[in-house]
Amino acid sequence: MEMQVERTRDLAEGEEVTILDTSAPGRPLVRDTPLSGPIVWDRDTLAADDGIIHIDDEALAEIDAFVESLRRNPLPTLLLTPSDFAMPRCVAMMRRARDILQDGVGFVILDKVPVQRYSLEENRAIYWMLGQMVARPVAQSFDGKMIYDVKDQGRAYSTSVRGDTTSKDQNFHTDNNYNLCPPHYVALFCLHPAMAGGINSIVSFYSVYNEMLKRHPIELVERLYQPFLANRQREHYPGDPMVLSRPLFTYDGDWLNCKLSRHQTLSGYHLAGQELDPLGLQALDALESIMREERWNREFFFERGQIQIVDNRRCGHRRTGFVDYPEPERKRHLLRLWLRDEGRRSYHG
Repeated sequence: MEMQVERTRDLAEGEEVTILDTSAPGRPLVRDTPLSGPIVWDRDTLAADDGIIHIDDEALAEIDAFVESLRRNPLPTLLLTPSDFAMPRCVAMMRRARDILQDGVGFVILDKVPVQRYSLEENRAIYWMLGQMVARPVAQSFDGKMIYDVKDQGRAYSTSVRGDTTSKDQNFHTDNNYNLCPPHYVALFCLHPAMAGGINSIVSFYSVYNEMLKRHPIELVERLYQPFLANRQREHYPGDPMVLSRPLFTYDGDWLNCKLSRHQTLSGYHLAGQELDPLGLQALDALESIMREERWNREFFFERGQIQIVDNRRCGHRRTGFVDYPEPERKRHLLRLWLRDEGRRSYHG
């Protein structure tokens, strides 16, 4: 992929904003016919148990045995690999999960790990092991963080603050859409749910895309394949471009892939001192308007011990704002993994 760097205005004294252009040369391939398959779903077509995998007694027994082995033979979590432990039932369960992610509805909810039996570090180890059975974990920050704690840190949501460190509601988005190589799958493991709020939702971009084709002229759809700016949130080497230019949709003839965040897109234009063109804003608004309709959402309240995994290229996710319990030990706490079998394991891939 050809990358170009464009220099823009100064952000502060001595600091220059640059844009990293990752758009492919030439006219993009645009899908102008509806998509099909199990990934195309809405509330009327999605069965109550679609994407749900119950962790059975045999798998739970393997998890118990794994934890007991770890207690007797401690190792750092990041050194643990499934090949070193006998967990065939869990391996089969996570292969089924991957099949649903790739060829099914594009999301999985594992129900559930009995987190109360284990320590925090033991739950991290269980999660690390199960995640590797789907795909390879990769870094979630420039400093190489592999297992990410999703907690409200009391910070105000801004262009330089990740939404996952706040209690604010989120728009539908794909994780790391402002980076060169986003994860293929995003997994979230609920250690403690919120006292109120924090409702999770998943949307199929394929269903939303079909609705875009139905409601809007093709010119508006085509704009989604053209470049949009995104704020990289300073997750890069000092002096590297602070803004990424990339299309929201790409199509290779088989798969439609999405990189979406309204917040990061608009803040990218703000950071670069540019205005999003009217057609681009209209296309972004049209996409958001459809996704906000309840018909296209799969909602659920995270229960303690549940694991959600989504295809980060074909599904979006969000959560509503939430209120925490007053006790520090009961505050909403999720663990996140980014999974991707392509590229390097570093943040930029």
